[in-house]
Amino acid sequence: MALNNSQYDSIIRTYEEHQLHNRHLLQSRKEEIYHKIPEFLALEDSISTISVKQGKRLLDGDTDALIHLKNELHALSLKKSELLKANGFPIHYLDPIYTCPDCMDTGYINNEKCHCFKQSIIKMLYAQSNIQETLLVENFDTLTHEFYQGEDLERFQNAVRECQGFVNSFQNDYRNLFFYGTVGTGKSFLSGCIAKELIEKGHPVLYFSSAQLFDLLSMHSYDFNKKEDLYNLLDDLYNCDLLIIDDLGTETLRANVTSQLFSCLNERHIRKKPTIISTNLSLEETRNRYSDRIFSRIMSHYHVCKLTGPDIRMVKKRLINRK
Repeated sequence: MALNNSQYDSIIRTYEEHQLHNRHLLQSRKEEIYHKIPEFLALEDSISTISVKQGKRLLDGDTDALIHLKNELHALSLKKSELLKANGFPIHYLDPIYTCPDCMDTGYINNEKCHCFKQSIIKMLYAQSNIQETLLVENFDTLTHEFYQGEDLERFQNAVRECQGFVNSFQNDYRNLFFYGTVGTGKSFLSGCIAKELIEKGHPVLYFSSAQLFDLLSMHSYDFNKKEDLYNLLDDLYNCDLLIIDDLGTETLRANVTSQLFSCLNERHIRKKPTIISTNLSLEETRNRYSDRIFSRIMSHYHVCKLTGPDIRMVKKRLINRK
């Protein structure tokens, strides 16, 4: 799972915070027990005395010293458990405390990332993607064909198969997708389906509406104090595993939008980083708006999916109003 250094450090800091919190919690429990059960503290103090005594016996050549030590410590452990139970505490009340017992709050099991570490990565990737809430309701599990008929249904089914193939071959096959067609026919929905699947597999995905992306680029480009922010933004745009540009054509067409779009698409193609673009523009409108150079790049390096049919958002709204 790909993480940059700051993301990795952020997760590790979380583990350190868990460790510190749990140490404080355990110490608080010990102080509570020592206060309520003075005999318990006496038993704990006797452990060091017994250990020193048996250590001397071992140095004096007593080969049974370790066995005696083990037996005495076991007997003390039983007495401590009995004291806890007799005073209404669980017998494991003073055991080490872990937020994740499997990795003991280290994040790793036998040099492999623990399931909790992987889940932290996925949570971070969701937050980074900009569409965390959207993907809760827009994913392959909620996908339906009920709003399509005839040629519209065939196009949607073809697009779904293309999306599933995109996900399944993502690791080994560099591909880009271009969704275009009429409003509300599932272009953004299918982009979200892909995003959720890849994020769940640990791939960094960035989603931007076209207007949001170019406003952000413009704001950073003309503010000298944000040059570092611009560098970090471009680094993310060029290197994230998947970039989704939604609703291309809704942005304000400033003088530098075309060049920024070409640079983004070109850099990602050079680095073999997949991109998904969706737009309500026709192919002809896309070419006229963004130049032959960009249109040629899309036609050459993107699988083009046309979606048509009713505006599903409006259909759903009418159905809700009827209830």
